[in-house]
Amino acid sequence: MVDIATRVYNHKWKIDPIVRSLIDTDFYKLLMCQSIFRNRPDTLVQFQLINRSTDIRLADLIDEGELREQLDHVRGLRLTRGESTWLRGNTFYGKRQMFRPDFMEFLENLRLPPYHLEKRDGQYELTFEGKWPEVMLWEIPALAILMELRSRAVLETLGRFELQVLYARAMTRLWEKIEVLRTLPDLLIADFGTRRRHSFLWQDWAVQAMIEGLGERFTGTSNCLIAMRRDIEAIGTNAHELPMVYAALANTDKELREAPYEVLADWHEEHDGNLRMILPDTYGTDVFLKGAPDWLAGWTGIRIDSGDPARGAETAIRWWQDRGEDPKKKLVIFSDGLDVQKIVELHHQFHGRIKVSFGWGTLLTNDFRGLVAGDGLAPFSLVCKAVSADGRPTVKLSDNPAKATGPADEIARYRRVFDVGQQSRMDVVV
Repeated sequence: MVDIATRVYNHKWKIDPIVRSLIDTDFYKLLMCQSIFRNRPDTLVQFQLINRSTDIRLADLIDEGELREQLDHVRGLRLTRGESTWLRGNTFYGKRQMFRPDFMEFLENLRLPPYHLEKRDGQYELTFEGKWPEVMLWEIPALAILMELRSRAVLETLGRFELQVLYARAMTRLWEKIEVLRTLPDLLIADFGTRRRHSFLWQDWAVQAMIEGLGERFTGTSNCLIAMRRDIEAIGTNAHELPMVYAALANTDKELREAPYEVLADWHEEHDGNLRMILPDTYGTDVFLKGAPDWLAGWTGIRIDSGDPARGAETAIRWWQDRGEDPKKKLVIFSDGLDVQKIVELHHQFHGRIKVSFGWGTLLTNDFRGLVAGDGLAPFSLVCKAVSADGRPTVKLSDNPAKATGPADEIARYRRVFDVGQQSRMDVVV
């Protein structure tokens, strides 16, 4: 097992680039990329880094030269032969050759497009622009780089023994969480923590701890590189990015209202009926389900990623019942800001009523709260979102208005078109 503390102490040796591989990314990005490559290959999209935790002044913490060095390193990455073989030949979700030969040829020759970086008011303005299938693969590496550089900046002054104690405490904290999770019957849980991890080495350690501590109850990781190295399942389906861009390209209010369903129709065709998970909250879960075509009720389940998770699950249960579906046969994946206490609460509330699964993110792979003076390693809310498509602004409303993104006038327009009523604002921790 890697001695993380020693590696952190010696990271100036440059043996640890933050992003080690083009597949050091979340599995859903590759699945979405293949669908986009097929359906919208020439759409020009811009992504932008958004730091929701404005009190964390990243430009004051992170050296610009080191940031550029890590970003430039990512631009030089290519799929290795072993990575290509794994993607081409492995079985994902019971399906061999998940990735088509034409898409794999594209991926094997991919070089990520240039980035644009500026400092403004203590923050980094980092943007990426290009054809959608190419530029979208910047999202996860960009977030991982900023998060780990912040961690390195905070840890830089710690001595060797301080680092050993810090990581011993963090390991103990995670193992205690795992011991609590062991008590839950029929638990299904996966690692969703790539984008805001403390570091690659720590995410890899956390995954190994979950494997040993939970066995088959740990269903896999969203991180493709770790899934390949540890011979476990790569987990993921789709994200808000798809309906956000499809909606931005709509020419009329009617097309805008239909955009979230058009996304899932393309998804269904792309995957021959597999990976049928609905992410309904981009423009409000209630509105999405109210207008959803009947064929979506037959899909496998729903992922809940904003708002009150218990309310979201109850809404899904009623929706299935109203359409003659048995909720006990449906899967609900909870994935928003989870920690062990919330996982236990939701599991007790819904176990036996639906199939329950959890995508555990930041507080699995980046819970160092209170372990350094000033709480300088506490996780914070950093995202990298598609902000325009073919020159048109994108919008996300979410079930939590604190997560809404886009120009104010466009947010107002989307709320009108989707008939979004009163929403409850919730604090965004991670």
